[in-house]
Amino acid sequence: MRISDSLVIELLKQSKKINDDQLKVLLEQHKTEKRPLQDVAVRNNLLSEKDLTQLYAEQIDVPFVEINPRNIGKDALKLIPERIARQYNAVVFEVQKDGNPHLAMEDPDDVQALNFLQKQLGTNVKVYIAPRSNILSAIDQYRTNIGGELTQAVASSETAEADEKIREEDVAEDSPVAKSVNLIVEYAIKQSASDVHIEPRDDYVSIRYRIDGQLKETNRLPKKMLAPLVSRIKILSNLKIDERRVPQDGRFKVVVGSGQYALRVSTLPIVDGEKVVMRILNESSKPSTLQELGFWGTSLENLEQALTRPHGMILFTGPTGSGKSTSLFSILSRLNQPSVNISTVEDPVEYRIPGVNQVQVNPVAGMTFPNALRALLRQDPNIIMVGEIRDAETANLAVQAALTGHLVFSTLHTNNAATCLPRLLDMGIEPFLIASTVRAVVGQRLVRKLVPESTEIFRPDEATLRRIGKAFSVDSAEKMKHVHELELQAIEGSIGQLSADGKPIPDSAKPSTTESTIERLWRVSGSSNPIGAFRGRVGIYEVLPMTPTLQKLIISNSASEPIQEQAIAEGMITMQNDGFIKALRGQTTLEEVMRVTTEK
Repeated sequence: MRISDSLVIELLKQSKKINDDQLKVLLEQHKTEKRPLQDVAVRNNLLSEKDLTQLYAEQIDVPFVEINPRNIGKDALKLIPERIARQYNAVVFEVQKDGNPHLAMEDPDDVQALNFLQKQLGTNVKVYIAPRSNILSAIDQYRTNIGGELTQAVASSETAEADEKIREEDVAEDSPVAKSVNLIVEYAIKQSASDVHIEPRDDYVSIRYRIDGQLKETNRLPKKMLAPLVSRIKILSNLKIDERRVPQDGRFKVVVGSGQYALRVSTLPIVDGEKVVMRILNESSKPSTLQELGFWGTSLENLEQALTRPHGMILFTGPTGSGKSTSLFSILSRLNQPSVNISTVEDPVEYRIPGVNQVQVNPVAGMTFPNALRALLRQDPNIIMVGEIRDAETANLAVQAALTGHLVFSTLHTNNAATCLPRLLDMGIEPFLIASTVRAVVGQRLVRKLVPESTEIFRPDEATLRRIGKAFSVDSAEKMKHVHELELQAIEGSIGQLSADGKPIPDSAKPSTTESTIERLWRVSGSSNPIGAFRGRVGIYEVLPMTPTLQKLIISNSASEPIQEQAIAEGMITMQNDGFIKALRGQTTLEEVMRVTTEK
C-alpha cells in the first residue's frame, strides 16, 4: 500500500493525533531520511499500521479487515496459489456459504492485480483491505506442513552419533541441521509459542512448544541429532560449543514473515545430555492497551488513577508466566515521552522499548539489582522500573526512590495483591513507608481465551452448580447479588459492550432477572470442556488501591486476610471474580479460572 504524502498529511490531521509543530518535525525528518511519509509516521508511533490502513480504507471506500491467520481454512487458501498471493500481497481468508470468496489485499487500488485475481476467483469476489503485516502473516499459513519438512531435513542428515565430535559441515549455514533449527523456530513462531524446549530422552530428542501456557510435544527426533542441534543453536547465540558441563545463556534474532523475533537461549546439562530452552520475544509487536490486556471497570479506573501520580510505587504480583512483564511493557511504552526519563533494571531484558534506558543485571560484573538501582538514581530519572524486588536491600532502595519523587514500578512473587504488602513488611520495610509510598498493587494471572465458534452448551446438574457457586464464593444470595451487579457492569457498561470476538453482545446473552448468575454462566459461555480450542490468552486482574483505611491496617501490621477483606469491602474485584465475569462474557471457562487462581 503506497499512500501519497499529501494524503498521509490529510489522514494524520483527520486522526487528530498530531499538531502543527509535530507535523513540521515529521516533514523535516521525511525530507532528511528520504523515506515515504507513511513509513516515517508509523515508525514514530504517530499512527499504527492498522490505524493508517483503516483511515485509508475509509478514504477509498473499501471495507477494512484484520485477519486472524489461524482462522483461515485450507480450502480458502487453495483458491489462489502461494506464488500469486506473495506476488500481489493478497489472500483469500474466507469463503461464504454461497461460494463467494473474501479477498484481503494490501492495495485494492492496484487495478492490474485486482483484474488478475478476479480472473482467478470470479467477479463475485468481495475485496477488503488489510495491513501489510497482517496479510504476510496470513500468507505464511500456506506452509502448514513444517513438521513434514523437518522430518525430511532430519532424514537427509548424515550426522554422526551423539558422542562423536561435531564436524564443521554438520552445523554450516546450509546443512540439514541448520535447516532443522530454522524449521523448529519458524514452526514455533507460526504456532504462537512462547517457548521451545529441546529435551534429550533415553533414545530420542523431544521438541516441545509452550502454547498459551501449556507445553505440547510436537516432534521427536533421533537422539543423534541432539549434539549438532545444540551446537548450531550455540553458534547462533554466540555461546561456547565445547562447554557442555555448565549452563549458558545467549540470544539471537530471526525474521519470520513480517516480524522480527528475539530468542533468549538457555542451555542446561542434564543426565541425558544438554537441554535447550528458547524464549520467543516478538520485537515487532506493538504494546497492547490496558483494555486489550483485560483491564476493565473499577480495576482499570484504579490503575489509571495510580498512573497519573508523579511519584510512588506501583507493584505487580503473580507467579512466573502470569504476564507481569507484558503489563509493565505496555505501561512503560504508554508513559514513554521525550520529556520523561525512564530507566529500568531487569534480569533479563525481555522487551526492548525505544527511548527507554534499560540495564541488564550482571552479578558477575557486580551489576546487581541494588547496585544498578543506585546508579539509576544518579541518572536523573522520572520513572524507574525494577524488574523484581528479591531482597530487603532492593526493596528499601525502591521505597526510597518512591519517597524522593520518582514513580517506581516493580514486581514481587506473591499469590495476590493483598499478600504483597505484608511481604514488604517481612523484608524489613517500615509500615508507614509502605503506606505512604505504595499507590496500587496489581495481582494477575493469564487464562486461555475461548474460540467462540468452538464451544458447545450444556446444562449441568444441581450438584455441579453448587460446586461452582462454592468455588467462586457466589453460593450465598448476597454474594450472588454482588457478582450479578459486576456482571451488569461488564455487559452493559461502556467497556463491556463487545464480546470476546469483538461483536456486539446479543440481547439473548444479557442478564435475566429470573435466571441465576451461575445458570446464565453455563448458557452464555458454553461448555466447561470446549469442543474446539483455546486461542491466545487474556489477563485476569485485581487492583488494590491504597486507601486511608488500608493505610491504617498496614501501619498496624495487619496480616493479608484483613487487608484483602477491607479491599473487597471497598469495591476491589478479586482475580477470581474478574475471571468469573470474563467467563460470563464468553472469553474463557470456569476451569481455566480455577486452574490459575486455586492455591495449591
